[in-house]
Amino acid sequence: MLDRFGNKEIAEGFKLICSRETAGNLIDQFGNNSKMRSGLKGAVKKGLGEMGFNAGGGAINWFPGHMAAATRAIRDRLKLADFVIEVRDSRIPLSSANEDLQPQLAAKRRVIALNKKDLANPNVMQKWIRYFDSCKQDCIPISAHSKSSVQKLLEVVEFKLKEVISREPTLLVMVVGVPNVGKSALINSIHQIALSRFAVQERKKHATVGPLPGVTQDIAGYKIAHKPSIYVLDTPGVLVPSIPDIETGLKLSLTGSVKDSVVGEERIAQYLLAVLNTRGTPLHWKHWNNRKMDGIQYVSEEKHKYDPKDLRPNRRKPPNVSDVVYVEDLVTEVQCAMYKTLAEFNGNVEDENDLENLIEQQFEVLQKALKIPHKASEARLMVSKKFLTLFRTGKLGRFILDDVSDTNPVS
Repeated sequence: MLDRFGNKEIAEGFKLICSRETAGNLIDQFGNNSKMRSGLKGAVKKGLGEMGFNAGGGAINWFPGHMAAATRAIRDRLKLADFVIEVRDSRIPLSSANEDLQPQLAAKRRVIALNKKDLANPNVMQKWIRYFDSCKQDCIPISAHSKSSVQKLLEVVEFKLKEVISREPTLLVMVVGVPNVGKSALINSIHQIALSRFAVQERKKHATVGPLPGVTQDIAGYKIAHKPSIYVLDTPGVLVPSIPDIETGLKLSLTGSVKDSVVGEERIAQYLLAVLNTRGTPLHWKHWNNRKMDGIQYVSEEKHKYDPKDLRPNRRKPPNVSDVVYVEDLVTEVQCAMYKTLAEFNGNVEDENDLENLIEQQFEVLQKALKIPHKASEARLMVSKKFLTLFRTGKLGRFILDDVSDTNPVS
């Protein structure tokens, strides 16, 4: 499929080693269908898998120097850490693991925090929790912005450290993970909880938080407890320098752990459409009426006028009712357009050419649904960006892209 992915261009973005089968197929809130998944595997193989990769593999073409230095620092500090919190994205529990560090992480006291649980399907999440339990690995789904959720994580950490606390005056807890999984947001929540717990605290500090992967560029420590002293270190996310297969790279791109500019928004959107179509997800949207009423906000041009009040510190405000209604209407139109195109589709989503034609048709109807001018010079790019935003903010539903059925319990 998807010759429009641009084999030559994407090879420059992903220089991958294709040494094994796709690590995980896809499942969503509507179940697992192995026949429909085969269409996606074929599409990815045809559109991306025939590129000429280096025989010995290679690094993804996005590995900032500060992250390489951070990787070395993490390896050194792991030797001193008493406990590790490995943050992963709940939507890709396996694909968001840092494979380079797994041998060292597995040798430490560790809990895997599956962040952004509000974007992941809870039923499928339970299967992943059972999987990690079968591997004898502690795992807890969290929302890094929720104090109650982070509090439960800290309770697990403290429980696991009980046997160490009795004999060590100072304990070190490390937070690690790939870019943009929410490590810094988690650190901030931990620090807020620590400030309310203990009477004596050092000056309040914040980790740098941002929407782009790799935004935290140094290793900072936070004292969260006294007697014994417990320090939590925030470490920059380090993406594995060699992504094992193409689909893993696309999943990381879709969830934001790789910058959009590496792969291109249009290619990522095509992959998302392939995922949704091969799962039959749009067919379920006809009866889906439980969308959330918060999230994306669109501001009219009148609101962009200069106002001295704009200089005040930004604080989160309740969404404007008209903005919420607009977003809800927008999502409804997108879902209806997707439902109609797939319901009326006479081809076979397991056939790469048919799937490509369907996706091209959907780009056209999405342009209308997303209210993008027909003659816009970059209409296709605008469609891709808006459609990806709806997915990444949970407006299209709660998904888990990795398939737990493709994993083997580790003894």
